[in-house]
Amino acid sequence: MEKADIEELRARVPCAAVLDQAGFAIDLKESTRKAMKYRRGDDIVIVIHDGKGWFDPLSEAKGDVFSLVDHLDRMPFTQVLQRVAELVGFAPGEPAWTRHARGHAPDVGVGERWTRRRTPWCESATWRYLRDRRDLPETVIRAAIQQEHLREGPRGSLWAAHSDGAGLVTGWEERGPEWRGFATGGAKVLFRLGAPRAPRLCITEAAIDAMSLAALENLRSDSLYLSTGGGWAPATEAAIRGLAAQPGAHLVAATDNNPQGDVYAARLAAIAGEAACRCERLRPVDIDWNEDLRATRRGKGSRGGNPAAARPPSASRVKLRPLRGP
Repeated sequence: MEKADIEELRARVPCAAVLDQAGFAIDLKESTRKAMKYRRGDDIVIVIHDGKGWFDPLSEAKGDVFSLVDHLDRMPFTQVLQRVAELVGFAPGEPAWTRHARGHAPDVGVGERWTRRRTPWCESATWRYLRDRRDLPETVIRAAIQQEHLREGPRGSLWAAHSDGAGLVTGWEERGPEWRGFATGGAKVLFRLGAPRAPRLCITEAAIDAMSLAALENLRSDSLYLSTGGGWAPATEAAIRGLAAQPGAHLVAATDNNPQGDVYAARLAAIAGEAACRCERLRPVDIDWNEDLRATRRGKGSRGGNPAAARPPSASRVKLRPLRGP
């Protein structure tokens, strides 16, 4: 097959078509427009670059549609080409929200778009979403607002800021009753809640989880609650390395209670090993910290009070041995 034909196949066959045929299903709860998560049992593949790229969050595997076929079935490249060619014209199932995709990127910059949005206020749509749908106590909501980390998104959604070491907003996680995404044109670094120079660094995978863990721990004064936004961008890793290099730093891998969370925890242990700082795995009882918070508060039969327990009693705490290498 000529090189031009190979390039045409790469352009015409999306990675989602391969996964659809291989029995994978999209996980809408964990997907965004820019990163769609597909599952088949314990196998996970994230599709990126408008369907032209993919990566396996549980390993270093990544690439284009051809490498995806090889990753799944381990076959010679001639057979890979044939398999991809058979999928020309195949239309994979699309999540319902793709029909409502936003148009072109906004004309204004990320910083200006952030400042244009209102801060949540008591009983605003975003406030009610956080309190009533996510069971976050008002003490934590107020703390995040006071630190300028939250904005009112469209239709009652939440914008939770990601910022760099200088405090500059680089983007934001977008969460709502029927919406999940990240700022168009923005960059993931870290969501941050707490004292900027706190030695204990609790790293989660979502801003909602960072705030939930903060609620479960009653906003410990020695802790900075962080979120990677479900990704592992180079800027995110650089920011974590910078924090781990601070004197007395203590990394807490508070990632999700699943294989992907364990992979992220191992990466954090490797960073801690290189920085010669303490590292600990703090695992939620359920899949994530918001599920733990909701279970704790439902058990107390209260929405407005202070969660009495500093953490779920059965949360798993494990000292991670510092790792070397990537």
